[in-house]
Amino acid sequence: MDEVIKIVNDIKGGNIKPMYFLMGEEPYYIDKLSDYIEGNVLSEEEKGFNQTVLYGRDITIEDIVSTAKRYPMMAERQVVIVKEAQDLSRTIDKLESYAENPMPTTVLVICYKYKTLDKRKKATKLLAKNGVVYESKKLYENQVGDWIKRVLSGKKYNIEPKATAMLVEFLGTDLSKINNELEKLQIVLPKGSTITPAVIEENIGFSKDYNVFELRKAIGERNQLKAYKIAENFANNPKENPMVVTTGLVFGFFVQLLKYHGLKDKNPKNVAAVLGVNPFFLKEYDLAIKNYPMRKVSGIVAALREIDVKSKGVGANALSNSDLLKEMLYKIFN
Repeated sequence: MDEVIKIVNDIKGGNIKPMYFLMGEEPYYIDKLSDYIEGNVLSEEEKGFNQTVLYGRDITIEDIVSTAKRYPMMAERQVVIVKEAQDLSRTIDKLESYAENPMPTTVLVICYKYKTLDKRKKATKLLAKNGVVYESKKLYENQVGDWIKRVLSGKKYNIEPKATAMLVEFLGTDLSKINNELEKLQIVLPKGSTITPAVIEENIGFSKDYNVFELRKAIGERNQLKAYKIAENFANNPKENPMVVTTGLVFGFFVQLLKYHGLKDKNPKNVAAVLGVNPFFLKEYDLAIKNYPMRKVSGIVAALREIDVKSKGVGANALSNSDLLKEMLYKIFN
């Protein structure tokens, strides 16, 4: 994120490079940088003749170079943006000759999503030497919560840890998807508001009571009544709660407990870092390792592997989601 801010600040300050090669597994920042350049480098009057958007599936590298070598009309520079450039991955090395001597009056932006260039290749080195090469890396799940807080803080909103956990549980690490949901909340909530689980349930549709997060908590507390009640809700709403996702997340929880049992340094800061969880939730893990000794956890992990295989239709004799959930909970609690 710091690198993104630096690139934007350089552009604001007039330090505009002739090439921006935006690549990597996380498309969110690639889109943000591309949109910023598209919206801010040229004035509205200049854009009509001097801003071109191309798509990788429709063009060749030669088309890009030809467009980039044009001179701007009645403006200091032109902007050429190539979206979905990963479709040109087989021929992307042909950019080498242009990267060696780019047009100083062109700002060429290449959006190369879900892939990266080999940094040892000459083309990559030339792009970095004469322009900017930015790699947008995928965030780990334990980093997404902090990202959500930073984004909301910058827009004058707060969020409760449980609400953050719900977003990560249900949306994963896709920053674009998470940002879309956050923007929906910002439409209905005044600045200065705190986003709570109830707000998420009301405006996004995730139940604050019937979700994998609450199921995991009930299991950790050995609250069988609550766990079976949530499982029943899951069985009645299989589309919103796919069995494969449920077993995967419960399995991940017990793997975390296994790690926790094996830690010599049980300092809260170290535990949170190793488990990849917000320190706010450590009390739940502290209770869970008391309720599930290490030998029991090992047995549950093995049992959950079998449930996971069955949930994927292997050797399950067409067991329903309801039966699989009951079997999972039986093996955990007994």
